[in-house]
Amino acid sequence: MVALVEGRHSAEFLLSEQGVNYSRDNVVIVSGAGVVKAGTVLGEVTASGKYRPSPATGATGEQVASVINLYDVDATSADVTAAVIARTAEVNKNIIVYEATVNDDAKKAAKAVQLAAVGIIVR
Repeated sequence: MVALVEGRHSAEFLLSEQGVNYSRDNVVIVSGAGVVKAGTVLGEVTASGKYRPSPATGATGEQVASVINLYDVDATSADVTAAVIARTAEVNKNIIVYEATVNDDAKKAAKAVQLAAVGIIVR
């Protein structure tokens, strides 16, 4: 018998939210960001107001985590509008997705602090 493995679902990382009309928002993910999975932590590029996966360090704004992507989107070759969790929510720390440079517990803890500043609690 073949074992089937089910992948992650959109918004599976979300434990609770204030309400769909309050906790969620739409943002533009910048072209070149690639395929951005549901649950990916994003930061805002200050100069453009667009978002990309939030790296551990940087100087253009996106290094500060501020929202979490709700659904898989492909921003490989064009900007994409995406639904995100932007405030007043709880998320599962074992399911959220980080940019590749956020690769240890200290960096993940720093992202959790940044998200808590906007009301997104990582549990």
